[in-house]
Amino acid sequence: MPATHIRRWKTLALTTSAVLVGLTLPTMTATPASATTTAYDSTYYKNAVGKTGSTLKSSLHTIISSQTKISYSAVWNALMVTDQDPNNSNNVILLYSGTSRAKSLNGGDVGDWNREHVWAKSHGDFGEVTGPGTDLHHLRPADVQVNSIRGNKDFDNGGSTVSGGGGSLTDSDSFEPRDADKGDVARMILYMAVRYEGDDGFADLEPNEKVNNGSNPYIGKLSVLKEWSDEDPPSAFEEKRNQVIYDTYQHNRNPFIDHPEWVDAIW
Repeated sequence: MPATHIRRWKTLALTTSAVLVGLTLPTMTATPASATTTAYDSTYYKNAVGKTGSTLKSSLHTIISSQTKISYSAVWNALMVTDQDPNNSNNVILLYSGTSRAKSLNGGDVGDWNREHVWAKSHGDFGEVTGPGTDLHHLRPADVQVNSIRGNKDFDNGGSTVSGGGGSLTDSDSFEPRDADKGDVARMILYMAVRYEGDDGFADLEPNEKVNNGSNPYIGKLSVLKEWSDEDPPSAFEEKRNQVIYDTYQHNRNPFIDHPEWVDAIW
């Protein structure tokens, strides 16, 4: 920079500083997630509204633990209703791939869809038992092969493209869903962490910051799941699914679909 330009820049800086002396500048703060309101706040959630942290988590656990349980075989027909394609009543929308597939193609063969445990059933070793193994709030239809590739991997960013996965990625120890499903996955995982606290004969499920959690009752990574929940807010499909589960099957709700801001309020 030429010397004359340097002198002019210094003069401008000094003049600006002089003007600012004595002025109170506004404090810059991060904007918190907007609070939402639902028709259930004065009834279903009345004991949770206004709380934060462990107190909020405990209140929500009590609320959503009042639940009608269904058998694993009944999950097939339930998913045909909860995940019905809004544009084709003969089909369901598959998690991870986003594919619309005939309800009749449920099973275990290539080209079929099956029942994906988003909270991998080996993480806490609850299998397909009535309870966490059959909880519709984390069971979704998924392509058999894509489901197999996900396996029991934890969730994290990065990896190579999953064939038929709609843009999902995977590596040796983690799985990243396509963008449109990231928030869904996060809210399902966090629902499970609140619903199953170890007081009903099942493991205390919790998110953590690790991958390769194996049979431990943990799934990571929490920081990534929180990002996904923020980046991909609840869709109309997800909200309708929550309502159908509440009205028709389990009569409990996923609070993080109704109140996405509660994710940060707890974690």
